[in-house]
Amino acid sequence: MNQTTLHSSSGGILGLLLTLLPELTIAAAIFVAIHSLRQKNRNGLPVWPLVGMLPSLLLGLRGNMYEWVSGVIDRMNGTFIFKGPWLTSLHCVVTADPRNLEHLLKTRFASFPKGPYFRGIVRDLLGEGIFNADDEEWRRQRREASLRFHSAEFRKLTAESLVELVHSRLVPVLEDSAAQHAQLDLQDVLLRLTFDNVCMIAFGVDPGCLSPGLPIIPFAKAFEDATEASVVRFITPTALWKALRYLDIGTERKLKRSLERVDEFAYNVIRKREQDLLIKASTAAASKSDLLTAFMKDDEDGKPFSEKFLRDICVNFILAGRDTSSVALAWFFWLLDKNPAVEERILEEVCRIVAGRSDGGGDLDHDEVVFLFRPEEVKRMDYLQAALSEALRLYPSVPVDHKEVVEDEVFPDGTVLKKGT
Repeated sequence: MNQTTLHSSSGGILGLLLTLLPELTIAAAIFVAIHSLRQKNRNGLPVWPLVGMLPSLLLGLRGNMYEWVSGVIDRMNGTFIFKGPWLTSLHCVVTADPRNLEHLLKTRFASFPKGPYFRGIVRDLLGEGIFNADDEEWRRQRREASLRFHSAEFRKLTAESLVELVHSRLVPVLEDSAAQHAQLDLQDVLLRLTFDNVCMIAFGVDPGCLSPGLPIIPFAKAFEDATEASVVRFITPTALWKALRYLDIGTERKLKRSLERVDEFAYNVIRKREQDLLIKASTAAASKSDLLTAFMKDDEDGKPFSEKFLRDICVNFILAGRDTSSVALAWFFWLLDKNPAVEERILEEVCRIVAGRSDGGGDLDHDEVVFLFRPEEVKRMDYLQAALSEALRLYPSVPVDHKEVVEDEVFPDGTVLKKGT
């Protein structure tokens, strides 16, 4: 009798729990949501169980990511801690506080290298080039690059190649678009301009991205795809992208195929240049002044650089020169469109300099004379320089930099940084 009563009572309780389960689940979900959202004021973003701040990051990536990040930093007085999903490497301190930046980029520079996390992500693309080097290797490459960048021949090549590209390709493309009243993707055009320019400077090779019709260039497309696939790794859990790489699927398959084309192009150019240098050495002909040729000379210890090192140097230089300049110019012209008064003052300054020429260049009817500015004239364009600097301040070409903490640190604003952060 007692057992029967007990069984009936247990069944009733179980039935009641099953009946209340949906309500309990909804109540728990509401509690978790309210608790997570309430943490936004303290942490800058909601912190959800298991996934941390990842949902907010994914939503931010759908819009203007940098404006979104800037807004979070502003709400948190310059610094906030991003908490990623459990068992992932998406945990970091994000700061824009000038005191902290000076601390990690100057005062304690040696304590904040790029670190193994960053280097592991971009090693397939950048190899051991300067943008993926730390410590003494970074200093060595910086010394080597500085010697070559400041040579008179290299500076002359840089100026001449850009002037040639602007007048023989950029201006005709813009004029053709204006004549046809066609829309033009200015960012794409500027990216093509800087890619052609930096390839001529780095490899001594003209890829022709800014040729009439704006063709698709296999090497440029492969480089763009490899860059995009590498960036995706930063927002993908490390274990996941490594698994995709092992299985050769998704973005990792795209990265692998793109890098094969980049490497094929780079090594072909390097080997051809080695042959050309041997021929020129035997005939006493003048050699080229591009970066690749300059680095084919022995290093500071008198030893020749390997083909892999030459490949890494040129790929790093292309990445640095291609995106930074084109992005800066795209933002600059976008800002000019929003601020016609600034555009007017820049034109006034340019016209004043042209009108002051003593060699007949003041005749505004001769476009080929008017728009070919000498270096000393560009240096006198103070307002243009100020406008470009302001555009870079508002929209920096490289808005995010990644560092890793090698030992426990404390930022000037009081943020505690543990080793490995």
